[in-house]
Amino acid sequence: MIVESLLPLGKLDPGLREPETPLDIRRFAQLAQTAEDVGLDAILVEETKDDPFQLLALGASTTSSIQLGTSVAMAFPRSPTATALSAWSLSKLSDGRFILGLGSQVRAHIERRYGLPWHAPAPWMRDYINAMRAVWGCWQNGTQLDFSSDHYNLNVMVPLFNPGPIEHPNIPIHIAAIGPNMVALAGEVADGVRLHPVCTPRFIDEEVLPNLARGAARTNRDVDKVEVCMKPLIGTAADQARLDKVTESVRARVAFYLSTPSYRRTFRLHGWEDIAEQASVLSRNQQWEDLPRLVSDEMLHTVATIGTFDEIADKLNERYANRVHRIEFSIPVETPDDADQLRDILAKLR
Repeated sequence: MIVESLLPLGKLDPGLREPETPLDIRRFAQLAQTAEDVGLDAILVEETKDDPFQLLALGASTTSSIQLGTSVAMAFPRSPTATALSAWSLSKLSDGRFILGLGSQVRAHIERRYGLPWHAPAPWMRDYINAMRAVWGCWQNGTQLDFSSDHYNLNVMVPLFNPGPIEHPNIPIHIAAIGPNMVALAGEVADGVRLHPVCTPRFIDEEVLPNLARGAARTNRDVDKVEVCMKPLIGTAADQARLDKVTESVRARVAFYLSTPSYRRTFRLHGWEDIAEQASVLSRNQQWEDLPRLVSDEMLHTVATIGTFDEIADKLNERYANRVHRIEFSIPVETPDDADQLRDILAKLR
């Protein structure tokens, strides 16, 4: 498997995969170099509190071999031409190491955070990706820009705004997905699908892979060429005592996902829909402290992968080695011993 890391690699909670303090973007270039030095295959960033394209530009400037990508950059709030340009610049800067991961975002955020009208996401994303590729084709091949669809009509590209051809124009596009339509779309038009942490091995087998193949069949693509990328929910620590504390943090995260209607299809598959509805009620009532009590040990260990540093690679391989091409994993790296520990885990994962 290709092993990716969601930076930062500094002080973080391995159970929650989040920094204890907000990321200091001035350290991102250094963190990217650390990720390359310890042997990770790719650095990923999410679009949450900082602009992902700016972060990756910093990372590209201090690295030479590691891939750089957006695990999720929001597509619809940006024009496809604007995103095409950001990706084009990063491909130039990184010598072809950039991967563009796109997400649709839920309706409430599109309408109330970005102030845009809502459309069905899968057809919208299809038009978005095809529009970007039309723009890239214009820049690379000198062809007339002429793209028309339900969501975008692009037919103007003057020399002032045309960056021209680059050495690595075939920028991989990944789609963040969990529902059947978006997964199928990834099989139809994308180079990879990026799965949510709640996607259990059973969900991948019964829901993701069949829908990915269904989408690939629409355009006569080889589904094996579409990378399945997984960001597992992981709880890990150096020893059992520390792992016990991390495990309760992971339980709280599972409870949060349990309460979120967008992720209910996974819990429904395992027969936990009634519990998920109870969690949604607690969430609406802001009874956050009561949520983790709904997550049984069976549910916890079905959704999350939990083990000490010595165990975690084997457990991840058992779950995902035959199902995914890329997996996200990281542990804190603050000392040379930490770096060696991570290298050992990476060797096992590969």
